[in-house]
Amino acid sequence: MINAFTLLKRKPGLSVAEFQRYWRHEHADLIARLPGVKRYVQSHVLGEYHQGKEPIYDGIAELSVNNSQAFREISTSDAYAAVQADEERFLDRTAIALVLTDEHVIRDGPVVDDSVKRIRLFNRRHDLPFDEFQACWRDQHGPLIATLPSLDRYVQYHARPGGYAKGRQPAYDGFDIAWFDSADALREAVNSTVSDRDRSEQGSFLVAGDCPQIVAREYVIIS
Repeated sequence: MINAFTLLKRKPGLSVAEFQRYWRHEHADLIARLPGVKRYVQSHVLGEYHQGKEPIYDGIAELSVNNSQAFREISTSDAYAAVQADEERFLDRTAIALVLTDEHVIRDGPVVDDSVKRIRLFNRRHDLPFDEFQACWRDQHGPLIATLPSLDRYVQYHARPGGYAKGRQPAYDGFDIAWFDSADALREAVNSTVSDRDRSEQGSFLVAGDCPQIVAREYVIIS
């Protein structure tokens, strides 16, 4: 399974509420018509967790298909042309970032309705080859994050090797997502000794001071 992450900013002049309503109830209907989609999830940023600052993105779309051929079939379909045309209605298309990823489930567990979802956007250290970065992140750092208190589920999404072919660099080297059943549970995790150790160890594989994150609520459109 290949997971495509599309990072979104709303169109200038559009309120957050208008953006979220249109994305969830109008645009999602067009995504549902795309061929070969196995899963589609929208993550809507919760502004109250960002201390009055403008979040780096207003939302993240996660779309899953079986293989690369399925993406090629989507990109040449009439349904995809309709999706792109509709994006002009509510998105700043100059700010869209797309990263194809492979999923690594580090801690599995049930996710409750209305859970709080922390998504972090990772940029690896410039001197670290992507395969070494992925191994360090998955095999050494992942087990640490899995011990966060009150954590329900933890998954890493690594940029696919093709994103680095011929000297290319994806917008991000990966994403990690942690689910919590409430704001209090997320707060407990953030204030824990595990989070302290997480922050102190990030310099071993991430660009120093460069780990943007958003807090969101997810809506599973296609499961």
